[in-house]
Amino acid sequence: MAEKKILTYTGLKKLEDELSNLKVVKRREIAEKIKEAREQGDLSENAEYDAAKDEQRDIEARIEELEKILKNAEVVVEDEVELDKISIGCRVKVHDKEFDETMEFSIVGSTEANSLKGKISNESPVGRALLGKKIGEEVVVETQAGTITYEVLEIDRG
Repeated sequence: MAEKKILTYTGLKKLEDELSNLKVVKRREIAEKIKEAREQGDLSENAEYDAAKDEQRDIEARIEELEKILKNAEVVVEDEVELDKISIGCRVKVHDKEFDETMEFSIVGSTEANSLKGKISNESPVGRALLGKKIGEEVVVETQAGTITYEVLEIDRG
């Protein structure tokens, strides 16, 4: 059995939109590129044809990957997330004790994680340590960079 992929509703919608775009728009675009390249004659030395076939293979692989994720998706509806403790779909404000700074994270499934946008995976060391914690609790996280201590300040819906 395939592993469940946890997604927020927003993440699910984004993946469904990408899949639809790949199937409807990108497939048509690549078919046109392949057709145009074929019309140029000899395919054995046709760089445009080879590039188009490579792009087609990449698109089909991504479609297959997205379909697999969506088929095994478990959706967390942010509006229904309980706010008494940290769970997937929450936005959390924490205070880093060592650096005396406040940070915000959204806890999401690994498929949606993007640290540059403050979206951390429930499977990451920080995400795993924060799950289940309540406002006012201290969280000690062991990371590659060392031990980090956070105090949970706020829990909101994602």
